[in-house]
Amino acid sequence: MIILGLNAYHGDSAACVVKDGMLIAAIEEERIRRVKHWAGFPSEAIRACFSIANIKISDVDYIAVNRDPKANKSKKVLSALSGLSPKLVMDRLKNAQKIRDIKLDLMNDLKVKKDDIKAKVYNIEHHIAHLASAFFVSPYSKAAIVSVDGFGDFVGAMWGVGDGKLIEVKDRVFFPHSLGLFYLALTQYLGFPKYGDEYKVMGLASYGKPIEINKMEKVLELTDHGRFKLGLDYFTHHVHGAAMTWNGGEPVIGPVYSLAMEALFGPARKKDEPITKHHENIAASMQATYESAFFNMLNYVQEQTKNSVLCLAGGCAMNSVANGKIFNQTLFKDVYIQSAAGDAGGSIGAAYYLYHNLLEKDRGFVMNNAYWGPGYSKPEIQKVISDYKQELNKYGIEKTKSDDELCRETAKEIAGGKVVGWFQGRMEWGPRALGNRSILVDPRKAEMKSVLNSRIKRRESFRPFAPSILIEKVGEYFEESYPDPFMIKVYPVKKEKRNVIPAVTHVDGTGRLQTVNKEDNPLYWKLIKEFEKITGVPVLLNTSFNENEPIVCKPEEALDCFLRTKMDILVLGPYIIKKDHYDH
Repeated sequence: MIILGLNAYHGDSAACVVKDGMLIAAIEEERIRRVKHWAGFPSEAIRACFSIANIKISDVDYIAVNRDPKANKSKKVLSALSGLSPKLVMDRLKNAQKIRDIKLDLMNDLKVKKDDIKAKVYNIEHHIAHLASAFFVSPYSKAAIVSVDGFGDFVGAMWGVGDGKLIEVKDRVFFPHSLGLFYLALTQYLGFPKYGDEYKVMGLASYGKPIEINKMEKVLELTDHGRFKLGLDYFTHHVHGAAMTWNGGEPVIGPVYSLAMEALFGPARKKDEPITKHHENIAASMQATYESAFFNMLNYVQEQTKNSVLCLAGGCAMNSVANGKIFNQTLFKDVYIQSAAGDAGGSIGAAYYLYHNLLEKDRGFVMNNAYWGPGYSKPEIQKVISDYKQELNKYGIEKTKSDDELCRETAKEIAGGKVVGWFQGRMEWGPRALGNRSILVDPRKAEMKSVLNSRIKRRESFRPFAPSILIEKVGEYFEESYPDPFMIKVYPVKKEKRNVIPAVTHVDGTGRLQTVNKEDNPLYWKLIKEFEKITGVPVLLNTSFNENEPIVCKPEEALDCFLRTKMDILVLGPYIIKKDHYDH
């Protein structure tokens, strides 16, 4: 049985293929289109998944989409009657129509005939797909399950219980209330207008103090039974809707904060204006207020479900600072968050909800790594290098004879202060580079942060870089030793280690770590182990292999990034390509 799972007509459009309950492939459309957070129909991601799975559309038995236009219809009608923006209603109806036409888009974009598409289409409610995306690929047979994001199918949050093949929804928080929208509005207010910029403000928050909490409580109020509500005077989405562009390119969301927000906190920061202490304090206050609401919800869910295991999903599950505090702020003892916790991951959730909950098939798959995208063979990489012969003729190219040699030589270069592009195996699923499409440097050298920003990344100075650490050594460097292979939790770095790995220790003494397991990624584990042999430090600074673009997917994109930036070395499969010099 083959299921095609889709996140379509929304930001972070994506596709996956599940065969007999096993995940075969998953990829975001942005990685192929080369447009961040690409929104629309994920035709290229579908092609890539079919190529990996060696199937065609006629082989697909079911198509599962993580949106259901029919869900919560009564709530939508009541909201419309109570003054919801007619424009918002029309936008939602247009988007719903696209979802209903999904077979037509498959025919047009894949250039196939109607008779080739034998699959039955299932629409899965957005947050149920989120819940399924966490629970059904987790190692747990029973868990409390929580989804928190902006909005999907008129819901801002949902929670319940996962038990074997079933998901039971306990409660929902309906439109217009949403923790994701709270965070979005203040992210926009702080001068970060792009879709997905919330993670920048999360980093900025560490520089401020939460001195605006009293004001922030007017914007977001905690209520009984784990719930919350927005101070709607400070928002516009419930009155005018939010101007959204979702189809065929970069998603855009217009401002969702009102003039009352500026009356409360002062004039909004414009995109290119300097960041002041006031802005840092607002960011800190927003993060603290978000965490209060988040843990109020989680603690209620834990009390309601009496379960010590949590499976978490939704865009807000990417708030790694809050995630890292779950063990200290709640009674949960185990937490699972898969690598694509946001909307892209809804494609997996839709597929697995259909497979387990609706078709009642047994579970047998656990997602313990994120490597579900395209990979390239040694002959394919060799051909690409040959195609770039003219561009590479002034660089040294060495083909290593074994993985041991490759890792040993690369570790020496990193320990020597070089900036290394590392392109290996199958591409990561989700927003994080996790050791297959990474740029790597020495975390012992504090200056490597500015080196990376000046040569390649060109990102804001307040944003931290992340450590990859051997799973065996986590307890030696971090206050919390719980593993996190998906780089989705922030833990305090032990005080005595902060000056050992200063390039990956944030201003508040924390690090968003990735634990590296020998079984899940043996090559990356071996590289870090070789670095430890040289330096005594089992940690590398790991950032995504890109330059203000989606993470590289193909060998050609890795070479292009290497050639146009001041990267020292590219390790492309078994090949080590070195620049002798460049202009600083």
